[in-house]
Amino acid sequence: MKRYRTIIFDMDGTLTRTNQLIFDSFNHVAEKYIGKRLTPAEIIAYFGPPEEEAVRNMIGAQHIVPAMEDYYRFYRSEHARLAEIYPGTVDVLEFLRAAGVRLALFTGKGRRTTDITLEQFGITSYFDVTMTGDDVEVHKPSGNGIAKILQHFRMMPTDALMVGDAVADITAAREVGVEIASVVWDSYGMKDVLELKPDHLFHDVQEFAGWLQRIYV
Repeated sequence: MKRYRTIIFDMDGTLTRTNQLIFDSFNHVAEKYIGKRLTPAEIIAYFGPPEEEAVRNMIGAQHIVPAMEDYYRFYRSEHARLAEIYPGTVDVLEFLRAAGVRLALFTGKGRRTTDITLEQFGITSYFDVTMTGDDVEVHKPSGNGIAKILQHFRMMPTDALMVGDAVADITAAREVGVEIASVVWDSYGMKDVLELKPDHLFHDVQEFAGWLQRIYV
C-alpha cells in the first residue's frame, strides 16, 4: 500500500463537526443586518470564499466591519456549545505524526475562525502548515491551496493525500494531481461526493484509522 509523505486535511465536516456553528453564525448576522434567517442550502451557496467575503455577498458592503465582529464574537462564544471534534480524530493525528507523516490543513475558512477552532480543540500543533481561505489567490474548489502546501514541503503531488468531505475537496485534489480520500461521516453533499468516485472513501473515523494503520504499521 502507498505510504503518503504528506496528508492534507480539510477542517469542517472532516476533522470537526462545525457546520451547525457556521450556519448559526451566518444567521446571527443575517437576522441583524438583513432581517431574515437563511436555510442551510442558502448559506452553503455562499461557501467558497472565506467568511468576510461570503458575509459581504450576503448583506452588502456597507456594514461589513461591524457584521464581521458580530460574526466572530458569536462564533467564539458559541463554539463550545455547537461544535465538536469527531471522536478518534486526535488519535489519528497522533498516529500520523508518530509515523513521520507531514500534516497540513487546507480549509476554505478564514484565518480567524480557523485559529479559533484549532485552539478550542487543542490541535494547532499537529499541523506543519495551515492554509486558509485568506492565504490563497483562488479559493476552493481551486487546488491553489494544495499546490502551495506541496511547494512548502517541496513534494510532488504523488507524495500527498487530500482528506475532505466535500465535492470541492475532490475537485481541488484532482486539479493538482493529488489522491483524494473522501470522508462522509458528516458530509452535507454525500450524494454528489459518491457520484465523483473518489480514490478512497470512508464512512467513519474508525474505518479511516484502520486503513492508515495498515499503511504505516
